[in-house]
Amino acid sequence: MSPTLKSLRALSDATRLRIVALLERDELSVNELQEITRLGQSRISTHLGLLADCELVKSRREGKRTFYKLNPDAAGTIAEFIQLAIRGARELGEHSSDQINLKRVLARRREQAQVFFNQVAGRFDRVYGPGRSWQAFGHLLLRILPPLTVADLGAGEGLLSELLARRCKKVIAVDNSEKIVEFGAAKAKKNGLKNLEFRLGDLQNPPIEPASVDLVILSQALHHAEDPAAALMSAAKLLKPRGQILILDLLAHKFDDARRLYGDRWLGFAESDLQRWLEAAGFKKIEINVVAHEEQPPHFQTVLAGGER
Repeated sequence: MSPTLKSLRALSDATRLRIVALLERDELSVNELQEITRLGQSRISTHLGLLADCELVKSRREGKRTFYKLNPDAAGTIAEFIQLAIRGARELGEHSSDQINLKRVLARRREQAQVFFNQVAGRFDRVYGPGRSWQAFGHLLLRILPPLTVADLGAGEGLLSELLARRCKKVIAVDNSEKIVEFGAAKAKKNGLKNLEFRLGDLQNPPIEPASVDLVILSQALHHAEDPAAALMSAAKLLKPRGQILILDLLAHKFDDARRLYGDRWLGFAESDLQRWLEAAGFKKIEINVVAHEEQPPHFQTVLAGGER
Protein backbone atom coordinates (compact mmCIF):
# COMPACT_ATOMS: atom_id res chain seq x y z
CA MET A 1 0.00 0.00 0.00
CA SER A 2 1.33 3.44 -0.92
CA PRO A 3 2.29 5.89 1.89
CA THR A 4 -0.55 8.20 0.88
CA LEU A 5 -3.21 5.48 1.04
CA LYS A 6 -1.74 4.20 4.31
CA SER A 7 -2.03 7.68 5.84
CA LEU A 8 -5.58 8.13 4.54
CA ARG A 9 -6.54 4.81 6.07
CA ALA A 10 -4.92 5.75 9.39
CA LEU A 11 -6.84 9.03 9.52
CA SER A 12 -10.19 7.46 8.61
CA ASP A 13 -10.75 6.67 12.31
CA ALA A 14 -12.18 9.38 14.58
CA THR A 15 -10.14 8.26 17.57
CA ARG A 16 -6.90 8.69 15.68
CA LEU A 17 -7.98 12.18 14.64
CA ARG A 18 -8.56 12.96 18.32
CA ILE A 19 -5.09 11.70 19.23
CA VAL A 20 -3.40 13.81 16.53
CA ALA A 21 -5.25 16.92 17.73
CA LEU A 22 -4.22 16.26 21.34
CA LEU A 23 -0.58 15.87 20.37
CA GLU A 24 -0.66 19.27 18.67
CA ARG A 25 -0.48 20.89 22.13
CA ASP A 26 2.22 18.78 23.78
CA GLU A 27 3.75 15.33 23.86
CA LEU A 28 1.71 12.85 25.90
CA SER A 29 2.14 9.39 27.38
CA VAL A 30 -0.21 6.48 26.71
CA ASN A 31 -1.63 6.80 30.22
CA GLU A 32 -2.29 10.51 29.74
CA LEU A 33 -4.03 9.88 26.42
CA GLN A 34 -6.07 7.16 28.09
CA GLU A 35 -7.19 9.52 30.82
CA ILE A 36 -8.07 12.28 28.38
CA THR A 37 -10.01 10.14 25.92
CA ARG A 38 -11.44 7.60 28.44
CA LEU A 39 -10.35 4.78 26.14
CA GLY A 40 -8.53 1.58 27.07
CA GLN A 41 -4.74 1.40 27.09
CA SER A 42 -4.46 -1.37 24.50
CA ARG A 43 -6.77 0.51 22.15
CA ILE A 44 -4.74 3.71 22.52
CA SER A 45 -1.50 1.82 21.91
CA THR A 46 -2.92 0.26 18.75
CA HIS A 47 -3.97 3.63 17.36
CA LEU A 48 -0.56 5.14 18.17
CA GLY A 49 1.16 2.24 16.44
CA LEU A 50 -0.78 2.90 13.24
CA LEU A 51 -0.03 6.63 13.38
CA ALA A 52 3.66 5.95 13.99
CA ASP A 53 3.76 3.51 11.09
CA CYS A 54 2.63 6.34 8.82
CA GLU A 55 5.25 8.68 10.35
CA LEU A 56 2.53 11.00 11.61
CA VAL A 57 3.80 10.69 15.19
CA LYS A 58 7.12 9.95 16.86
CA SER A 59 7.87 8.42 20.24
CA ARG A 60 10.57 8.57 22.92
CA ARG A 61 11.25 6.56 26.05
CA GLU A 62 11.58 8.10 29.50
CA GLY A 63 12.12 5.41 32.12
CA LYS A 64 9.21 3.02 31.90
CA ARG A 65 7.01 5.45 29.99
CA THR A 66 6.75 6.21 26.28
CA PHE A 67 5.82 9.71 25.16
CA TYR A 68 4.33 10.48 21.75
CA LYS A 69 4.38 13.71 19.76
CA LEU A 70 3.57 14.86 16.25
CA ASN A 71 6.40 14.19 13.83
CA PRO A 72 8.57 17.33 14.13
CA ASP A 73 10.22 16.54 10.77
CA ALA A 74 6.94 16.16 8.90
CA ALA A 75 6.99 17.78 5.50
CA GLY A 76 5.06 17.66 2.26
CA THR A 77 2.15 15.25 2.23
CA ILE A 78 2.69 14.07 5.81
CA ALA A 79 2.53 17.64 7.14
CA GLU A 80 -0.64 18.22 5.10
CA PHE A 81 -2.25 15.10 6.54
CA ILE A 82 -1.45 16.23 10.09
CA GLN A 83 -3.13 19.58 9.52
CA LEU A 84 -6.17 17.90 7.92
CA ALA A 85 -6.43 15.55 10.90
CA ILE A 86 -6.37 18.48 13.32
CA ARG A 87 -9.07 20.26 11.35
CA GLY A 88 -11.16 17.12 11.21
CA ALA A 89 -10.83 16.53 14.95
CA ARG A 90 -12.27 19.98 15.67
CA GLU A 91 -15.52 18.87 14.01
CA LEU A 92 -15.91 15.87 16.34
CA GLY A 93 -18.27 15.97 19.29
CA GLU A 94 -15.49 14.84 21.66
CA HIS A 95 -13.14 17.68 20.76
CA SER A 96 -14.33 20.13 23.42
CA SER A 97 -14.11 17.63 26.29
CA ASP A 98 -10.76 16.38 25.00
CA GLN A 99 -9.32 19.90 25.22
CA ILE A 100 -10.68 20.42 28.74
CA ASN A 101 -9.20 17.11 29.90
CA LEU A 102 -5.92 17.91 28.16
CA LYS A 103 -5.65 21.21 30.02
CA ARG A 104 -6.27 19.46 33.33
CA VAL A 105 -3.72 16.70 32.65
CA LEU A 106 -1.02 19.19 31.65
CA ALA A 107 -1.73 21.35 34.70
CA ARG A 108 -1.36 18.32 36.95
CA ARG A 109 1.89 17.40 35.23
CA ARG A 110 3.28 20.84 36.04
CA GLU A 111 2.11 20.50 39.64
CA GLN A 112 3.77 17.10 39.95
CA ALA A 113 7.01 18.58 38.63
CA GLN A 114 6.78 21.26 41.31
CA VAL A 115 6.05 18.60 43.95
CA PHE A 116 9.20 16.77 42.87
CA PHE A 117 11.20 19.98 43.20
CA ASN A 118 9.72 20.56 46.66
CA GLN A 119 10.59 17.01 47.69
CA VAL A 120 14.15 17.45 46.52
CA ALA A 121 14.40 20.81 48.26
CA GLY A 122 12.78 19.39 51.37
CA ARG A 123 15.32 16.62 51.75
CA PHE A 124 18.26 18.78 50.72
CA ASP A 125 19.25 19.61 54.28
CA ARG A 126 18.37 16.15 55.63
CA VAL A 127 20.56 14.08 53.33
CA TYR A 128 24.23 14.77 53.85
CA GLY A 129 26.35 15.73 50.88
CA PRO A 130 29.90 16.97 51.42
CA GLY A 131 30.09 20.74 50.90
CA ARG A 132 26.44 21.01 49.91
CA SER A 133 24.31 23.55 51.79
CA TRP A 134 21.78 26.35 51.28
CA GLN A 135 24.41 28.74 52.63
CA ALA A 136 26.83 27.72 49.89
CA PHE A 137 24.13 28.00 47.23
CA GLY A 138 23.24 31.45 48.55
CA HIS A 139 26.82 32.66 48.18
CA LEU A 140 26.98 31.19 44.67
CA LEU A 141 23.83 33.08 43.63
CA LEU A 142 25.07 36.29 45.21
CA ARG A 143 28.14 36.16 42.98
CA ILE A 144 25.84 36.41 39.97
CA LEU A 145 24.44 39.78 41.08
CA PRO A 146 25.64 42.82 39.17
CA PRO A 147 26.51 46.02 41.14
CA LEU A 148 22.92 47.14 41.67
CA THR A 149 21.34 49.78 43.85
CA VAL A 150 18.58 47.98 45.73
CA ALA A 151 15.64 49.11 47.85
CA ASP A 152 14.54 46.46 50.35
CA LEU A 153 11.10 47.66 51.45
CA GLY A 154 9.70 46.29 54.69
CA ALA A 155 13.18 44.99 55.42
CA GLY A 156 12.71 44.18 59.11
CA GLU A 157 16.03 43.57 60.83
CA GLY A 158 17.68 43.39 57.42
CA LEU A 159 18.76 39.78 56.96
CA LEU A 160 18.20 39.91 53.20
CA SER A 161 19.60 43.45 53.03
CA GLU A 162 22.84 42.32 54.69
CA LEU A 163 23.27 39.47 52.21
CA LEU A 164 22.62 41.76 49.24
CA ALA A 165 24.97 44.45 50.56
CA ARG A 166 27.90 42.05 50.31
CA ARG A 167 27.60 42.15 46.52
CA CYS A 168 25.43 45.14 45.54
CA LYS A 169 26.59 48.70 45.00
CA LYS A 170 24.14 50.05 47.59
CA VAL A 171 21.20 48.68 49.59
CA ILE A 172 18.57 50.90 51.19
CA ALA A 173 16.55 49.04 53.83
CA VAL A 174 13.24 50.64 54.77
CA ASP A 175 11.07 49.69 57.74
CA ASN A 176 8.38 51.46 59.76
CA SER A 177 9.71 50.39 63.18
CA GLU A 178 12.14 52.84 64.72
CA LYS A 179 13.64 50.18 67.00
CA ILE A 180 14.19 47.74 64.15
CA VAL A 181 15.82 50.46 62.01
CA GLU A 182 18.16 51.33 64.87
CA PHE A 183 19.00 47.67 65.42
CA GLY A 184 19.64 47.04 61.71
CA ALA A 185 21.80 50.14 61.32
CA ALA A 186 23.91 49.19 64.36
CA LYS A 187 24.38 45.66 63.05
CA ALA A 188 25.37 46.90 59.59
CA LYS A 189 27.95 49.21 61.16
CA LYS A 190 29.28 46.37 63.30
CA ASN A 191 29.66 44.17 60.23
CA GLY A 192 31.37 46.93 58.24
CA LEU A 193 28.64 47.18 55.62
CA LYS A 194 29.08 50.83 54.63
CA ASN A 195 26.87 50.40 51.55
CA LEU A 196 23.85 49.34 53.64
CA GLU A 197 21.65 52.20 54.83
CA PHE A 198 18.58 51.81 57.03
CA ARG A 199 15.77 54.36 56.75
CA LEU A 200 12.56 54.78 58.73
CA GLY A 201 9.54 54.89 56.47
CA ASP A 202 6.31 53.38 55.22
CA LEU A 203 5.69 51.07 52.25
CA GLN A 204 3.23 53.53 50.75
CA ASN A 205 5.71 56.39 50.92
CA PRO A 206 9.28 55.09 51.18
CA PRO A 207 11.93 57.77 51.85
CA ILE A 208 13.89 57.13 48.66
CA GLU A 209 14.48 59.47 45.74
CA PRO A 210 12.43 58.76 42.59
CA ALA A 211 14.15 56.86 39.76
CA SER A 212 17.19 56.12 41.93
CA VAL A 213 17.29 52.32 42.32
CA ASP A 214 17.71 49.36 39.98
CA LEU A 215 15.75 46.83 41.99
CA VAL A 216 12.94 47.00 44.54
CA ILE A 217 12.36 43.98 46.76
CA LEU A 218 9.36 43.32 48.98
CA SER A 219 10.06 40.07 50.78
CA GLN A 220 7.10 38.97 52.93
CA ALA A 221 6.31 42.65 53.41
CA LEU A 222 3.37 43.43 51.14
CA HIS A 223 0.83 41.63 53.34
CA HIS A 224 1.68 44.18 56.06
CA ALA A 225 0.84 47.13 53.81
CA GLU A 226 -2.32 49.14 54.46
CA ASP A 227 -2.86 49.48 50.70
CA PRO A 228 -0.85 46.95 48.66
CA ALA A 229 -1.78 48.50 45.32
CA ALA A 230 -0.59 51.92 46.49
CA ALA A 231 2.62 50.35 47.83
CA LEU A 232 3.39 48.93 44.38
CA MET A 233 2.64 52.30 42.78
CA SER A 234 5.15 53.90 45.13
CA ALA A 235 7.71 51.19 44.48
CA ALA A 236 7.46 51.79 40.73
CA LYS A 237 8.37 55.45 41.19
CA LEU A 238 11.65 54.52 42.87
CA LEU A 239 12.93 52.55 39.90
CA LYS A 240 15.16 53.70 37.12
CA PRO A 241 14.01 52.97 33.56
CA ARG A 242 13.97 49.18 33.04
CA GLY A 243 14.40 48.67 36.76
CA GLN A 244 12.80 45.59 38.27
CA ILE A 245 10.56 44.69 41.18
CA LEU A 246 10.57 41.34 42.99
CA ILE A 247 7.85 40.37 45.45
CA LEU A 248 7.97 37.33 47.70
CA ASP A 249 4.74 36.89 49.62
CA LEU A 250 2.11 34.40 50.66
CA LEU A 251 -0.44 33.09 48.24
CA ALA A 252 -4.00 33.82 49.38
CA HIS A 253 -4.90 31.58 52.34
CA LYS A 254 -7.55 31.21 55.04
CA PHE A 255 -5.38 31.03 58.16
CA ASP A 256 -7.04 33.94 59.95
CA ASP A 257 -4.80 33.53 63.03
CA ALA A 258 -2.00 35.06 60.95
CA ARG A 259 -3.45 38.45 61.80
CA ARG A 260 -3.00 37.81 65.53
CA LEU A 261 0.18 35.74 65.45
CA TYR A 262 2.18 37.68 62.86
CA GLY A 263 0.43 41.02 62.59
CA ASP A 264 -0.57 40.39 58.96
CA ARG A 265 -3.05 42.85 57.47
CA TRP A 266 -3.73 40.62 54.45
CA LEU A 267 -4.12 36.84 54.27
CA GLY A 268 -1.83 36.55 51.29
CA PHE A 269 -2.69 37.53 47.74
CA ALA A 270 -4.29 35.95 44.71
CA GLU A 271 -2.02 35.83 41.68
CA SER A 272 -4.68 37.73 39.71
CA ASP A 273 -4.56 40.63 42.19
CA LEU A 274 -0.78 40.86 42.00
CA GLN A 275 -0.99 40.82 38.20
CA ARG A 276 -3.61 43.57 38.19
CA TRP A 277 -1.74 45.80 40.66
CA LEU A 278 1.58 45.42 38.85
CA GLU A 279 -0.03 46.29 35.54
CA ALA A 280 -1.72 49.34 37.08
CA ALA A 281 1.66 50.47 38.43
CA GLY A 282 3.08 50.39 34.91
CA PHE A 283 5.14 47.20 35.08
CA LYS A 284 5.82 45.06 32.01
CA LYS A 285 7.17 41.54 31.53
CA ILE A 286 5.27 40.42 34.60
CA GLU A 287 5.90 36.88 35.85
CA ILE A 288 4.08 35.30 38.79
CA ASN A 289 4.73 31.79 40.08
CA VAL A 290 4.14 29.75 43.20
CA VAL A 291 7.67 28.77 44.28
CA ALA A 292 7.20 26.97 47.60
CA HIS A 293 4.56 24.95 49.42
CA GLU A 294 4.83 24.15 53.11
CA GLU A 295 3.99 20.54 53.90
CA GLN A 296 2.83 21.29 57.44
CA PRO A 297 -0.51 23.00 58.27
CA PRO A 298 -1.64 25.63 57.47
CA HIS A 299 0.20 24.78 54.24
CA PHE A 300 1.32 28.29 53.34
CA GLN A 301 2.36 28.75 49.72
CA THR A 302 4.89 31.35 48.63
CA VAL A 303 4.40 33.30 45.44
CA LEU A 304 7.17 35.11 43.56
CA ALA A 305 6.10 38.02 41.37
CA GLY A 306 8.30 40.24 39.26
CA GLY A 307 8.11 42.90 36.61
CA GLU A 308 10.10 45.50 34.72
CA ARG A 309 9.49 49.23 34.81
